[in-house]
Amino acid sequence: MRGPRALRQRPGVARVQDSSMNAMPLRLLCVGTVADLSDSPWGPFEARACADLDAAAAALRERGVDALCLALASDDDAQRLPQWAALAHATLDAAVVVVVPQATPALARALLERSVQDVLAQADADAAALGRALRLGVARKAIERAARKAYAIDLATGLPNHAQLLEHMTHLLALREREPAPMALLVLRVEGLTAVAAQLGVEAANVLRRKVAVRLRAGLRASDVVASIGSDAFAVLLAWIDEHASSRRVADKLVSALQQPYAVAGSAASLAVAVGLADYPEHGRDAQALLRRAVGQASSVASLGPDGQARRAELAPRPAANDE
Repeated sequence: MRGPRALRQRPGVARVQDSSMNAMPLRLLCVGTVADLSDSPWGPFEARACADLDAAAAALRERGVDALCLALASDDDAQRLPQWAALAHATLDAAVVVVVPQATPALARALLERSVQDVLAQADADAAALGRALRLGVARKAIERAARKAYAIDLATGLPNHAQLLEHMTHLLALREREPAPMALLVLRVEGLTAVAAQLGVEAANVLRRKVAVRLRAGLRASDVVASIGSDAFAVLLAWIDEHASSRRVADKLVSALQQPYAVAGSAASLAVAVGLADYPEHGRDAQALLRRAVGQASSVASLGPDGQARRAELAPRPAANDE
């Protein structure tokens, strides 16, 4: 498969224009070798190459993009992608399209359940097909954002969703500009939900998400906001804090609460937790910047189990807490 001509012309950012379309260029991050999109009728694309997934995660923390194309070289890489810590961050705002050696139904289903927009086999990912998948993925993402704005509640947990959180933060930040005071945003990424879904079923994993929401809400004040911002991520807005050190203490308390074992469908389950923190105004003065920092930090650090050890596998069962 040919490498992208536009990406070879100039290192870093390359602007790929197409005079046949008047659409705004799509801001695109690419990992791996993809088809040359310079002549795609689905463009134009403003593309930036990343050496690997770690580089892509770092780039996402720096700025938002419209789409992310992940061209994976091996089947093993493809099988590991659903466990990539930054996938939830990537799919939060960007349309993610994955190119794999073989697009099996099981892999495609697993990635679509993680909010990936499309999965293409390498043999089918020519410029026309890839450009189409990227452009339509971005369009679907825009429709999804509009739908989220229409429904402010995450039905699985009863918590405010991503759009409602941003709206609340925007109003609060406007107040902070008039009446300066410290505030903080926490993002908690939990690992273990996928294992519970595989072992006990999807509904058991949804029950576990609701238990996580209950524990978060129980550990906070009425003025704090808890939101669901993804299948494995929650946000906590600390609207009133005395000092920025307070946000770290709250984060440690919430992590400790979530690491305690759970009873789900008659079985004991445990979660590992990673936390990201963004302080206002040190880390940003608008809602998107603060959320991007906190999500990026939670995606980049290792999750910790109850024993304080970094891990990604399901933790050994222990007696569950009484949070039925």
